[in-house]
Amino acid sequence: MPNVREAGRPARRCATLVAALLLALVPFGAGAPGTAAARAAPAADAAWTASAVPAPTGALPVGVRTAHLRDTSRRDPWNPDRYRELALSLWYPALPSRAPRASYVTARESALILRFHRVEGVPADLLARFRVHARTAPPPLPAPARGLPLVLLSPGFALPRSSLTGLAEELASRGYAVAAVDHAYEAPAISHPDGRVTGCLACRRHPEGARVAATRAADLRFVRERLLRSPGAVGLPRLDPSRVAVVGHSMGGAAAFEALRTDAGFAAAANLDGTVHTAGRSPVDRPFLLLGAGEHGRPGADPTWQRAWRDLSGPRRWLAVRGAGHLSFTDYARLLERTGTAGEEVTLGAADAGRVTRELVVAFLDERLRRYGPRLDTAARQDPEVVTHGG
Repeated sequence: MPNVREAGRPARRCATLVAALLLALVPFGAGAPGTAAARAAPAADAAWTASAVPAPTGALPVGVRTAHLRDTSRRDPWNPDRYRELALSLWYPALPSRAPRASYVTARESALILRFHRVEGVPADLLARFRVHARTAPPPLPAPARGLPLVLLSPGFALPRSSLTGLAEELASRGYAVAAVDHAYEAPAISHPDGRVTGCLACRRHPEGARVAATRAADLRFVRERLLRSPGAVGLPRLDPSRVAVVGHSMGGAAAFEALRTDAGFAAAANLDGTVHTAGRSPVDRPFLLLGAGEHGRPGADPTWQRAWRDLSGPRRWLAVRGAGHLSFTDYARLLERTGTAGEEVTLGAADAGRVTRELVVAFLDERLRRYGPRLDTAARQDPEVVTHGG
């Protein structure tokens, strides 16, 4: 993964890990005999190749659509010849359907992601062969009069929005509308309606983390405004404008903090193991969750979290997950586990890492957007892997 100046503790290490996990996806015989891919590939069975993410645990069927938005009020900072363009995956509670299960990514995106991470000797459409649990574009389940709460997801820098698919499906199965955002030119492969598939121009420029976070915060504000204005135009059910949250991983977590700090339209936000990049120090008076890997359980390990903690004047929680690594909060954790390349510091199994992530994020959002009571502290106490800081 290209290095972004101060864009997160594990930025350089992620490149090796992502390349390793992509090799782990190779089915039997996909690599040419004697290639690194063939030697690295584990024995893949039907259950492993059927889906890239675990099944959601909520009671509701899940649908997914894609959407593309263009912000004509802003030029793109990484490609000033174009306006800012955003690709979205939209998950939502759906009516029962026999529509096909969606692909993890498109064939073209798969090819570019593999090329970006220098994975050779495998089929170019490898990642497109995996299916998620959501059905493709079924009718949405009718929303209550108040509308559904909306959660925006922002991925790590140089990671696609698909890396948060498991969390998105879990939230949708529990009654949330979810929009995962691919921030233009910040991922290896982003498809557009006119047939273009753009790459990571920002990766070549090594931008300051605060600039990336501020750009993404503006993206998230624009997405929120557009989706609330006309959810039906993109196939979503009615939304509740008073219940919109942001959850981000890595650089997406920095964007979540910046979005909450600068925009009163967001009711809550969560940062999943992301260094906090911000150019301002104004207090953040709405609920914020810092959820990090085990390193964030050590005092002084990340000064940006300590600084952000002091800037949080509203309800706040700081949780660390023992044995978790940076990618433990994404779909890639279970893929890395199969290669044995997750890192010596990662001792928490991928299934447990995914479960803890989903339980804590859902509890936080249920508590803050749905007013279900003190769900987060209860969930944290029930998981022995979770360490609580502050109050």
